[in-house]
Amino acid sequence: MTRDLFSKDAARPGDPYWWEGMEWPVLDGALPERVELLVIGAGYTGLSAAIAAHDTGASVAVLDAGQPGQGASTRNGGMVGAHPRLPWETLMREFGAATADAVFAEAAPALDWVHAFMEREGVECDYEQCGRVQMAYTPTHFAGQKRLVERLHEKSRVKAEILDRDAMQSEIRTPLYKGAILFPEHGALNPAKYHRGMLDAVLRRDIPLIGNCAVKRWERGEGFDVVTERGRVKADKLVLATNGYTPGAFGWFSRRIFPLPSYIIATEPLSANLIGDLAPGRRTMVETRARHSYFRLSPDGTRMLYGGRASMVNVDLHKAAARLHQTMCEVWPEMADVKVSHVWTGNTGFSFRQMPHVGEHDGVHYAMGYSGSGTVMAPYLGAKAALRALGDPEGDTSFAKTALRPSLMHAGGTPHFLKAANAWYRGWVDGAETRAARR
Repeated sequence: MTRDLFSKDAARPGDPYWWEGMEWPVLDGALPERVELLVIGAGYTGLSAAIAAHDTGASVAVLDAGQPGQGASTRNGGMVGAHPRLPWETLMREFGAATADAVFAEAAPALDWVHAFMEREGVECDYEQCGRVQMAYTPTHFAGQKRLVERLHEKSRVKAEILDRDAMQSEIRTPLYKGAILFPEHGALNPAKYHRGMLDAVLRRDIPLIGNCAVKRWERGEGFDVVTERGRVKADKLVLATNGYTPGAFGWFSRRIFPLPSYIIATEPLSANLIGDLAPGRRTMVETRARHSYFRLSPDGTRMLYGGRASMVNVDLHKAAARLHQTMCEVWPEMADVKVSHVWTGNTGFSFRQMPHVGEHDGVHYAMGYSGSGTVMAPYLGAKAALRALGDPEGDTSFAKTALRPSLMHAGGTPHFLKAANAWYRGWVDGAETRAARR
């Protein structure tokens, strides 16, 4: 596939669909001399942490290395849901039965928290509770989905139901999948507007928010002396909220989080008849195979946005678009002649257990490792991290009982191991799953 894949009026490769019409605020105020809580990172995690801390009465400031919001917070697919990423049995083996139970039990409250936050702060972000369908690529995957739904009914308030292959056709018309889970309470939003709503909530509180102010290091004494590109600021407490954009210089943290690029394309406008034929349920959609494909309609209902693992390392965006388009056509062969209007990428912050974690290391509090669930978990756990830093009991969460463990494969900084992982997945895992799907 060549550059002819793109429509004549395609956006510049790299510019997210969500950025159209965006006006970025100038956030270059002066550094405060001292605050009670300093937040490093101004994505969903950091902004939510700042709001939570301020509302307890603490003095707060937020710093970001670039333009606040131009990381994953305005580059993701805008899917809203909080079911556990891992099966209960896996969580039990990793962290014990009590923590597994608690993680399952906390999923519904996390989603409730986000709904309440958006309403309280007046966040206008094209939110729609459209539901999500998770499609099983192989019979084994479908069997695992059935076990997961049983556990969800047993251990949580998350609403979920199994759809067999015939029932699934009312949601998505494709012969590719074996069945699905429907999460009726999940939703969709415009992630750039979502971030802007949080940012406006910070500014309404007169919280100093300073962009293009990278933190170089911090020195611990009575509190923290934080050295930035624009000077120093003293803080009693620190919250690190950098997730998939954690610098290699932040050694302990960068060894436990690695940036995994996710690529997304947006199609040119489609006919209502075609959309109705392909996605009659108009849900957000994800699949279980290791390509981690996820797709949804644009908020205006005219385009398909299709994301996933075009590569686990940085590749040319034209090549990424071609791979995603090809995968999209495996789901819907009818899309073969559809052009692409946008292609972009952003870093998801993955932990080696694919579980978020809230914790503290050497006095620095943090929330990170959302592993693809950041639209809900980042603001929810950002608030928890700030409250924990301030000693507020409302900061209690089961995600403080998981673990952010390092791996011998990753020493921090550039995750070179992803080159081998990318070759393994493209050369073996994808083929093995395809063979299993034919059974």
